[in-house]
Amino acid sequence: MQSFGKPSILIIGCGDIGLRVARQLSRSHRVFALTSSQNRFQELREVGAIPILGNLDHPESLWRLSGLAQTVIHLAPPQNQGNRDCRTRNLLRILAQGSNAVRRLIYISTTGVYGDHRGAKVSEVTPVSPQSERAQRRVDAEQVLRLWGPAHGVAVTILRVPGIYAADRLPIERLQSQTPALLPEEDAYSNHIHSDDLARLVCAAVYHGKPQRIINTCDGGETKMGDYFDEVADAFGLERPPRKPARELQKIVSPMLWSFMRESRRVTNTRLHELKTPLRYPSVADFLKTTSKNP
Repeated sequence: MQSFGKPSILIIGCGDIGLRVARQLSRSHRVFALTSSQNRFQELREVGAIPILGNLDHPESLWRLSGLAQTVIHLAPPQNQGNRDCRTRNLLRILAQGSNAVRRLIYISTTGVYGDHRGAKVSEVTPVSPQSERAQRRVDAEQVLRLWGPAHGVAVTILRVPGIYAADRLPIERLQSQTPALLPEEDAYSNHIHSDDLARLVCAAVYHGKPQRIINTCDGGETKMGDYFDEVADAFGLERPPRKPARELQKIVSPMLWSFMRESRRVTNTRLHELKTPLRYPSVADFLKTTSKNP
């Protein structure tokens, strides 16, 4: 479907990143955005998107998506339980229908699929080793997409994304509550990407993403999690978090938080150049220099 000469794009999962992507792409594309809530229609229209009501958990509500756009950006997370991503499966069943078939699909996955590598470097060719149900669902989605794409003549590009941060996505509350971090010698490496950079890279994948390609969409930094907290604390004039050994910390943080803290890996981004989009913030430190609290 095209309007006024503009190609059509369908965004699935229009949260913070989806809104940023829609705002950018609406200049050159007719952008449709799936939402399960009519209350979000106005918000989507304000960024130039055309809202489509539907719910990935209810496949019977997705019939409008058939033949709607030749490019799909899939940002929606899996459901909260199980080892399979039922939402992606529901989406692909409807996208396979219709005469105006999908030709390109960009899926936003997670670097969590690599699991724990005890601080070693990982690349796109490192075998996945998911260690939580959450990561297993992402691996399932990737596998389904990588089979579905070639079978239907669709160029699938998978962007594996680490921890996303922005001015409103910093661990300020955690620092204010003085939630402890791990001792330096027990700490895990964490990986990051700024929201603006991620949105720009997603848009770039529309033009430059190679078929059946996986790209680690991160800044390539090698910062341990506690050091990241310290950097943010220093930038905003907050007290650095106390450090505790793993055996103590595991008892006082939530299971989900601990699942992030126990996995250590340094994610390389050597394929990022394929998207031909330099990062505005090559590191968290570069971003923090621009904050008003940091002279």
